[in-house]
Amino acid sequence: MDTPEDPASTKRVALLVATLSSFLTPFMGSSINVALPDISNELGMDAVALGWIASAYLLAAAMLLVPFGRLSDIYGRKRIFTYGVAIYSIGSLLAGFVSSGSMLIAARVVQGIGGAMMFGIGIAILTSVFPPHERGQALGINSAAVYIGLASGPFIGGILTEQFGWRTIFFSNAALGVAVLLIVFRGLKGEWAGAKGAKLDVAGSLVYSATLVLVMYGFSLLPSTTGAVLLAAGVVGGLGFVRWEFRASSPVLDMRLFSENRVFALSSLATLINYSASYAVTFLLSLYLQYLKGLSPQEAGLVLVAQPVVMAAGSPFAGKLSDKIEPRIVASAGMGLIAIGLGFFAFLTDETPVSGIVGGLVFLGAGFALFSSPNTNAVMSSVEKRVYGVAAGTLATMRMTGQMLSLGIAMLIFAVLIGRVQIVAEHFPQFLLSVRTAFAVFAGLCVGGIFASLARGRIQRPAGRAKTD
Repeated sequence: MDTPEDPASTKRVALLVATLSSFLTPFMGSSINVALPDISNELGMDAVALGWIASAYLLAAAMLLVPFGRLSDIYGRKRIFTYGVAIYSIGSLLAGFVSSGSMLIAARVVQGIGGAMMFGIGIAILTSVFPPHERGQALGINSAAVYIGLASGPFIGGILTEQFGWRTIFFSNAALGVAVLLIVFRGLKGEWAGAKGAKLDVAGSLVYSATLVLVMYGFSLLPSTTGAVLLAAGVVGGLGFVRWEFRASSPVLDMRLFSENRVFALSSLATLINYSASYAVTFLLSLYLQYLKGLSPQEAGLVLVAQPVVMAAGSPFAGKLSDKIEPRIVASAGMGLIAIGLGFFAFLTDETPVSGIVGGLVFLGAGFALFSSPNTNAVMSSVEKRVYGVAAGTLATMRMTGQMLSLGIAMLIFAVLIGRVQIVAEHFPQFLLSVRTAFAVFAGLCVGGIFASLARGRIQRPAGRAKTD
């Protein structure tokens, strides 16, 4: 491990780089949400195909997060992170020039590969350079960047879509990626490789990636027979992967992190449940506001900005609070607020006032702020330095898998209640029923997540290691 000469400067630059990279992907996702109707009209994509604009990115990222996290532990976190930013930027540029829906989805896959190399590893770099007593605040600032991306995405994306066309959203992301690369090359000194000299478990990585593809793609195809078969094959593959990893000399994902570390296991589960229950909120409400309330992309973006603004404002406070109060308490309170907000949206009608929607989003924003950075702090403080990359990759995988499952649930409900048709006036009643059904399911999931969050156990602060109650 190369140690930089100026630790204070390294911490500042690492925080800046991780913060900017954490801004990129949520900005991309939330800005594209308000452009979906325009994309649908230009490229002729139906409601289910529109869901794959987000799902393709999430699937590509989720299947590679843990293998790339392991590679970063072996070969250097800064190195893999830098490659990731470059690939993400190339994917963004390609997406701006597509001429069909399938080409756009393919470009999103390229973005996902790059995202897998930078998103989780950015957290690992922060954990490497910040000591435990400063880590919660740093992670809180990083989480705030995620929410600023979510907040500015609908607003800026709406303006770009209306004034210059939806393709400019991708071009702006490419430009931001280049800016991050310049900062890394010029200012981020040192390298961090906690498992330098270890070998990558190639077989395990392949089985892991294939398993996630089978599970997530199969889930998206339900209720068809093909979807059920793929999902079953994925479950079998997952069981085989767990067995392999317990026997591997240098596992890509050390199963003992789950079997012997209750804090890590249940914090990861809480992350999976939380994002499974909440990620499709912006996707659903963006369509609801534009189709049923008749708002323009820019107006819908202004409404949707309420949630991430609250998230961005509260995350640094919640992260700092988790340095003083048990993260499970703060995070569990956040999940409770999220469940209440989701429950409200399960009763949406075409007469629900926009002010009521803003109020529900504020509730969700407060819950997210309390959950995210304290939960990340719990995960990263419960493991040893040698596996920071894998731990961050696992956490990001739980997040991405949850996001994919959230969209999968929404698309499954669309497929059952609407079918593969474009959303037009004659289908508005079925669309509204789909939205309400999805929010009801999500609220139930989030209630279950509260129990996983509370059961995780305590963190022993001085050493940054986990202990159980």
